[in-house]
Amino acid sequence: MESLFRLESEYARVSNDPHFQKEYGEYLRCFVGRPTPLQFARRLSQRYGCRVYLKREDLCHTGAHKINNCIGQALLARKMGKKRIIAETGAGQHGVAVASACAALGLRCQVYMGMTDFHRQSSNRMRMEILGAEVIKVDEGAGTLKEAVNAAVRDWVTHVEDSYYLLGSVVGPHPYPLIVRDFQSVIGSEVKRQVYEAEGMLPDMLLACIGGGSNAMGLFFPFLKEERVNLVGIEAGGRGGNNGQHAATLAMGRPGVLHGAFSYLLQDDEGQVLPSHSISAGLDYPGVGPELSFLKDSGRLKITAVRDDEVLRSFFELSRKEGIIPALESAHALTYLRNPVFGLPKDGIVVINLSGRGDKDLDIIAWEEEKRGQTK
Repeated sequence: MESLFRLESEYARVSNDPHFQKEYGEYLRCFVGRPTPLQFARRLSQRYGCRVYLKREDLCHTGAHKINNCIGQALLARKMGKKRIIAETGAGQHGVAVASACAALGLRCQVYMGMTDFHRQSSNRMRMEILGAEVIKVDEGAGTLKEAVNAAVRDWVTHVEDSYYLLGSVVGPHPYPLIVRDFQSVIGSEVKRQVYEAEGMLPDMLLACIGGGSNAMGLFFPFLKEERVNLVGIEAGGRGGNNGQHAATLAMGRPGVLHGAFSYLLQDDEGQVLPSHSISAGLDYPGVGPELSFLKDSGRLKITAVRDDEVLRSFFELSRKEGIIPALESAHALTYLRNPVFGLPKDGIVVINLSGRGDKDLDIIAWEEEKRGQTK
C-alpha cells in the first residue's frame, strides 16, 4: 500500500506540472504520431445505413493505442527515479509499447507473458526482444493475461524501491485505473474535436471493444457528460455462453475482487476466478476496469458480447471493404455493426475505436481459416 500511496502522490504532482505535460505532449506528437486520424469509412457506411467513422489508433507508433499510456507512465517512472520497468502483456501490444518507451527513455524493461500468449503472439515477443526487453514466460494457470499480471505484481511488491510497475489497462488497484484512463483519454478528446470538424455535431454512438478496458475508457471518458451520445462496449463472447468459453466479464460476470480492485469478474459460487477464452489475446482476461463496472451499473454504458466466428467475419469485412487489417480486439467492436443489439442510428454518426492493427494476429487467422477448411 505504501508504494501505491507514493504513486498516487507523485501522479497528482505531475498532473499539475506544466513541464511534465509539455514533455508528454511532445512525445505524443513526435514519438507516438498524434493526433491519429478520424477516417470516414465510406463503404461500411453505405452497407449499414449510418455514417461510420474509424478512430485510427492502429496508426500509432507500435500499432495500437497502448503507447499513449506507456510513454506517459514511463516518463512518470523516470520522474520518480525508477531505473527498471516491470510490465505484463497478453496480445503483446502493451509489451511492445512498454519496450519502445523504455528504449526511448533509457530504462531497463522486463515483460511477463503467459505461456499461451508467449506462443500465439510470437511476432510481438520478438519485437519486444529486439527493442531490448527481457520477456519472461509465465508457466502457470491458463497462461494468459491474468497469470502475467499475477507474476508482474509479485515481482513489483518485492522490488518497489528501484522498479516501477507499468500496468497496461484500467484495472488493478488505485491509482492505476485513473492513471491509465487519463493517459488514454487523448483518444476521446481528439474524437470530440475531429467529429465536430467533420460533421458539426457530436456522434450518436461510440463503439469500443472491452477486455480490461483501456481503449474503451480512453474513447468514452471525454463523452461521459454528453448524455445524448450512446456508449456501447463489446466484449468477447468467445465460443459461447459456457464457463471457460468466453471473456464477457461485464455481460456475464459478478462483482468481486481481482488484482486489488472491486469490479465485475468471472468467478464461481465460491469466488474463485474462472478461466476465460477469446480468439483475441488482448481480451482474454476474466476481469474488467472498476470504472467500466460502475458505468454499466449506472446505465451509462451498454454492454454486449460477440462470438469468435462473428469477429472473424468482421475482420475480413473491414480488410476487404476499407483496406484496413484490424486487430482481432478491434474486430469485436466492428462486429456490432453486423449485430446492433441496441440499434444503429439511421443516417446518424457512429465512431468505432480501431484500437490496433492486425499484423500480430495473422498466425491466429491462418490457423482459424485452416481449421474452418478442415471442418467444411
